[in-house]
Amino acid sequence: MKGERQREEAKGKDHKDKNAKDAQGRNRQAKGGKVKGKKPGGDAAGTSVATHPTARAIVRRAKGWGGLAGFAIAAYAGYRAHLPFAQAGLHALAAGMVGYVLAWACAVAVCRHLVQAELRTITDRMREVQAAQSDAGDRATAGTAGTST
Repeated sequence: MKGERQREEAKGKDHKDKNAKDAQGRNRQAKGGKVKGKKPGGDAAGTSVATHPTARAIVRRAKGWGGLAGFAIAAYAGYRAHLPFAQAGLHALAAGMVGYVLAWACAVAVCRHLVQAELRTITDRMREVQAAQSDAGDRATAGTAGTST
């Protein structure tokens, strides 16, 4: 009795508001596994820079280095210009944020091309394997057809 009530309460909580958002602000899934707010026609294979493990690491590393480089360059420039410490710090923080965003944009653009090239390579190899298998199958059927005559 108690277990059934808990299951019903849990089920009621899941389906009370179909348009509710989860903790990250994304739309919660409605019945049938459909996510509201998603536009159809996305990448069918589900490939993206965010889902590719190597590309994700490259972007993460580039963002870190971009932010550090922007911060360091602006801090050094402020030091050389004899700016007050607080003003040089604010300039360095702003430049760090700009460097972070620029590095992110560049890394995503580069990794997008790398992921697409990797997918093209994989599909080309699969086509070659399929062509070789179909050629081998054709030869095998041609060889057995010639011996039966």
